[in-house]
Amino acid sequence: MSKTGTIAQLRKEGRRILTEFESKKFLKQAGIPVIETRLAKNQKEAVELSRKMGFPVALKIASPDMIHKSDSGGVKLSLKNASEVRTAFKEILDGTQKKNPSASIQGVSVQKMARPGTEVIVGTSKDPQFGPVIMFGLGGIFVEVLKDVSFRIIPLNRRDAKEMIEDIKGYPALQGYRGKEPADIPALMEIILKISKVMEENPEIKELELNPIMAYKKGALAVDARIILEDETSL
Repeated sequence: MSKTGTIAQLRKEGRRILTEFESKKFLKQAGIPVIETRLAKNQKEAVELSRKMGFPVALKIASPDMIHKSDSGGVKLSLKNASEVRTAFKEILDGTQKKNPSASIQGVSVQKMARPGTEVIVGTSKDPQFGPVIMFGLGGIFVEVLKDVSFRIIPLNRRDAKEMIEDIKGYPALQGYRGKEPADIPALMEIILKISKVMEENPEIKELELNPIMAYKKGALAVDARIILEDETSL
């Protein structure tokens, strides 16, 4: 995938942080499976989109000034009907504007709640010595507390992608345990390889994170995404 209009346009605007909605749009163009996400400008649009997608849904603030949406009160999950969506939309805007009155707000993203799966994370960063590197690990406590992750230098081949999945201590969890379905390892490999390619073809990207990715017996789906661009002076 070559550079998209999304990245080029944001660079011209001097933007460094893509909203979750923008990040998912970009990644979808790269062939990475992301959960359907639409942008609502008002309560009416949020309700209409929710009905089209089917309940339950999640609402999240869309602002380049709020990287940690949950900390700003910008996330509402498992909304079961139109009334809950209307209330959540108002609470998100009122709460985030109160905490971040100067923040630029594009609207509120609407996405269908993903069915439960094995949570994994794929992220990238740039090492001063080695350049772009990619990380893989299980989500939740495994990455936050146990730091059970593996790293590789970009670019990767299929063998690299397979090995970095197998390298984590929690790999048995991806093979299925105690009646839980195994994860689709080839699907996770494809996501890793596509992210590697994205970083190769878009040097403007400083950091990229998919967290969580829901891994299923068949397929995988990125539920949340974040992209941060380089400073102009870094290129």
